[in-house]
Amino acid sequence: MTGKCATIIVTLIVLFAAVFKAEAAEPAAFIAYAARIAGDDARTRVVIDFDRKPQFSLHYTTRPNRLIVDLDRTAFGFDEKDLKALGLFSDIRYGQMGEGVSRIVMTAHRPIKAVIAEVQANQPGEGYRLVIESEIAPDQEFAALVANQKWAGSEKIAGGKTDRIGAVSKPTIPTGFVIAVDAGHGGIDAGARGVATKIDEKTVTLAFAKALVERLNRQKGIRAFLTREDDTFISLSERVVIARQRGAKLLISLHADTLRQKDIRGATVYTISDKASDELAEGLAERENLSDGIAGIEIKDEPAEITDILIDLTRRETQAFSIQMAENVVKSFKGQIDLINNPLRHAGFRVLQAPDVPSILLELGFLSNEKDEKLLTDPEWQNRTARLIAEAVDSYLDSSGIARGG
Repeated sequence: MTGKCATIIVTLIVLFAAVFKAEAAEPAAFIAYAARIAGDDARTRVVIDFDRKPQFSLHYTTRPNRLIVDLDRTAFGFDEKDLKALGLFSDIRYGQMGEGVSRIVMTAHRPIKAVIAEVQANQPGEGYRLVIESEIAPDQEFAALVANQKWAGSEKIAGGKTDRIGAVSKPTIPTGFVIAVDAGHGGIDAGARGVATKIDEKTVTLAFAKALVERLNRQKGIRAFLTREDDTFISLSERVVIARQRGAKLLISLHADTLRQKDIRGATVYTISDKASDELAEGLAERENLSDGIAGIEIKDEPAEITDILIDLTRRETQAFSIQMAENVVKSFKGQIDLINNPLRHAGFRVLQAPDVPSILLELGFLSNEKDEKLLTDPEWQNRTARLIAEAVDSYLDSSGIARGG
């Protein structure tokens, strides 16, 4: 490596170390500063360079076939094009999963196995490289790999290092009307992508969620909080649990999807239903419900009777309030914020399944439309829209006769 290249790498490492600097009690994040992939549909090699020697664990999942690499907290500083899926892999994603945990999820066209998985030293002063070489595997061998591994799917993430739920298992419920503001996607799950700026949905939703929480907390008797405060992955079920354990009386989940029809634009407000209102709502719910799968978390279908009970409870106890809140948002937006045709819709969104928390999913607009994308990334538009949502909450409380608290 030339002196110039070495200087560039050192500079990148310093910059990323500054950006991802941890608190004094936390170890610094590893820096993955370069990556490359090569191979064909029979054998493929992935190499990732780190600033220091990483520890990793390797796992497999099926339906779809995936090879998953869990790491300690890592800042991924290479260009995403350097790890674009090819050969055996149809998709490669990476990002934060939980407190101190990062993950790489490689989705394969067919059953595979890792024949090389090791950390090797680079030249002195250039860190280490993680080398994972995979090849096709017979169905029975792959099934055995999945069945015999100690790791069964999401335990390390859901029950290991993250303390988001545990930290609030015995919460001090704040006074006032508590609202959970849920920024869709995050971490390894980037969501949709803008057509012009290529901005990720997870970035758009978090920026807007912060603006909305700030605006809501200026309202008398209202206390709002974020289900995620940074670029970290949170499973759909965990978002619901966080809202309930922190005493939320309303959940607002924020999204900005993409559509094939680039001319469609405007906001949409969704409530939960076991039957979608239309094809657009059904397709959106299917995509949003895939969030856990994208992150490599094994999705196990709940027994039918449990699902029925959840939906029934949602309808009986909270659905009327959810619809009322959705109607107030649409009313507040009219003439102020562009709305899609028939802006009140419903579908089976898993993030809206809290049986005792009225919940809405707000599609702020579509990143597939350049006009919407421009607005979604405009701080002035974000603040104006946040104000209108806050006004909708006020109207919802007034019309429902719900106490605000102090």
